[in-house]
Amino acid sequence: MTKSSRANKSAPVLQPCIPYLRITTVADLVYIQPSTLAALLSDPDSAAKTAVIDVRDSDHVGGHIRGSTWVPLPELEARIPELLRLNKEKDRVVFHCMLSQQRGPTAALRYARVKRAADLREETARRAQVCVLAGGFEAWRARYGEDSKLTESYAKDLWD
Repeated sequence: MTKSSRANKSAPVLQPCIPYLRITTVADLVYIQPSTLAALLSDPDSAAKTAVIDVRDSDHVGGHIRGSTWVPLPELEARIPELLRLNKEKDRVVFHCMLSQQRGPTAALRYARVKRAADLREETARRAQVCVLAGGFEAWRARYGEDSKLTESYAKDLWD
């Protein structure tokens, strides 16, 4: 065995740099602006690579981001395996609640931790970005509530 082959054999195998692997606390979460998310969802190619998870509870009534998946926060733990399976080919998974101050970040953190553990067990880790919608649905609806291409089931009278 040559000196160079011995050096290569003992070198540690490094995992690829995966953004959500660095998410360990709420402070580590990445926030995406409503305008950035709207641009992503307006482009068919990037929309297909973006998942939006709405973790609001009864405040889900009155509108939601078109194509989003509604998973009330109390149901999240039980549904994370389903969400991982459904979103395994996505480039980004965006979580939000009404203001994205508590439920949205909490959900994103839980999802990122479970995804990290699952991907460390597999060799085919997907480089997905787990993030939170800045300002939550309140910021979204203020800009895009009446845009039927971006928002479904919007009930303006509930917001006035």
